[in-house]
Parts: sequence; structure tokens; C-alpha cells
Amino acid sequence: MKNIKKGKIILTIVIGIACLVLATVMFMQFKIVNQADINELEVMREEELRTELANWKANYQEAELQYEQKAQTLEEYNKREASDSETAELVEKELTEVNLLLGKTDVEGPGIVITLKENEDAEAAITADNLNMIVNSLKEAGAEAISINGERIVNMSDIVLISNSIIRVNQQRVFAPYIIKAIGNQTYLESALLGNGGEADKLIKIGHDVNIEKYNKVEISSYNKELTTKYIE
Repeated sequence: MKNIKKGKIILTIVIGIACLVLATVMFMQFKIVNQADINELEVMREEELRTELANWKANYQEAELQYEQKAQTLEEYNKREASDSETAELVEKELTEVNLLLGKTDVEGPGIVITLKENEDAEAAITADNLNMIVNSLKEAGAEAISINGERIVNMSDIVLISNSIIRVNQQRVFAPYIIKAIGNQTYLESALLGNGGEADKLIKIGHDVNIEKYNKVEISSYNKELTTKYIE
């Protein structure tokens, strides 16, 4: 009996931590907005602002749903009697799911690889906004994991322009060609980028080289930095 109670206490603590982490991720959805240049925002068109707002709202709702699911799971675990072995299995499964959600696990699966090569004769350079739009489009198309030049994209990732030609992802500088990997339904992912008004389609029209390849096995490395917060207490 003591072992069962001990196991339930451990399980409650672990799931509680998982819920706290997901709550943190939910609030950190707006990190990139805080890093945006104010002058840039002032000159953005009304349509662009509406699009960005819709994207952030979708990300927030997704994180909120994940948090609610974990909170419900915790409540269910607290109500059930489990043996030591069942408790260990449940804890291991829950931790695996949390690590997947946070991008802390190497993953592989069917998906696409997008290669963006800058053309000097293009009407404009490839910007951080272009990469952000591609990432958002892939997420909306159901991408389960994304990376840019080896940098895993998570909810707290930053994709910002730090000079005229240098883009930073996860605090690391990345340079063209930009190789974006995404795991998910290959048809949906490709259509989200190449369809009418898709970001890849826009880049092609202004003169850049865009190549999209489908693979049955796309490998994406884990997010290798600490998940920390500055303002949440």
C-alpha cells in the first residue's frame, strides 16, 4: 500500500510539472512579438498585422488545448488506483509526450525538405519574415516538427533579422541556402507553400530558387538549448 501511494505521489508531481511546462510554453507564444522592431511594426500593412494576429491566436489556442489535455490527464490519474508498474509506465509515457511537444527529442518521419537559394537578381532578399511565414504555413498544414538549417523550431524559437543580410534562429546565425525540414503529411505541407499565395510561391515569383523534395524519412534533431523564462513567476 505504501508503495502504491508513493507511486501516485511521484506521478502527480511529474504530471504537475508537465502541466506547468505546457503553461509556460503557452505564455511564451508571444516572445517574438516582444523582440520585433517597433519601427518595423509601424510600417506594416493592416493586412499583414491581421495575418500575424491570426497566426499568434492559432498558436495560443493550440498550446492552451494541450495544457487543458494534460490537466485533464492529471485529474484522471489522481482518481485511479494504479500498481507500481502501471505508474512507472504512465510516467514514462507522459514524459515522452511532453519532450516531443517541447522539441527535446530527436524525431524522424515522412515529410518534406525545402531549400531556399537566394538569387542576386531577385527583386528582394529572403528575410526573417519570409521564414516566419513558411514556418507558420507548415504549422497550419499540420507539421509535427520543423527545423531551419538544423535549428529545431519550438514555441519559444526566435526568427529575427539582426542586420541587412543576417538572420538569427534560436540565437544562432543562419545563412542561405536555407534548408527547412518538416515532418507531416507531405501533400498538405507542399500545398501550403506552393498553393495560390503560398510563401514559397511568392519567393519564386520575385526571383529566388525554391526546391521542395518529399522524403519517407526526414530526420530532425532536438532543441538543444535550455527552456527558460524571464518574466513568468
